[in-house]
Amino acid sequence: MLKLFKTILKVGDTTVKYPFKPLEVSHGFRGKPQYDAEQCIACGACTMACPANALTMETDITQGTRQWQLFLGRCIFCGRCEEVCPTRAIVLSQEFELAVFNKADLYQRASFTLAHCQQCQKPFAPKKEVDYVMALLIHSGMSAEDVEQQRPHFETCPECKRKQNVGGNENISMNNSIIPNHHRDGGNPL
Repeated sequence: MLKLFKTILKVGDTTVKYPFKPLEVSHGFRGKPQYDAEQCIACGACTMACPANALTMETDITQGTRQWQLFLGRCIFCGRCEEVCPTRAIVLSQEFELAVFNKADLYQRASFTLAHCQQCQKPFAPKKEVDYVMALLIHSGMSAEDVEQQRPHFETCPECKRKQNVGGNENISMNNSIIPNHHRDGGNPL
């Protein structure tokens, strides 16, 4: 018995002192997602990639806003949101203690303003996303003046762009196919 006590004293504690002492986690540990609304462009890539549906995004056309929401109670800490985020607005931390008294504390929310179409004035995309695309073009080498000239194109909704591309009835035949100019004039296609 005395020999056993000597061995125990020599080895020391084999358990950790958690929760009285912080528990160290290994490098690469996937914990609670940290969200930075300033970096987010509300593109929705994270919501599409989330297998647990912990991330949701709802667009309210009447208010002209897009609501982003993370429910930590559903999050499985897989890291897919971090992988697909183009701006690194969401990254996994090493925080794992998520116990709360109120379920509402497990929600993280952000609201984004939608850009309005210059043609029909309907909200169609997050303003931050449009600004991000324009900044990306400048970063890729386009001049700021050229990008700014393209602003009306970026601030036009897809429906109005389709209407502009069709142009008018002279480009569409009765069977809704595009008619090349040389066939309309009766010219030789070659």
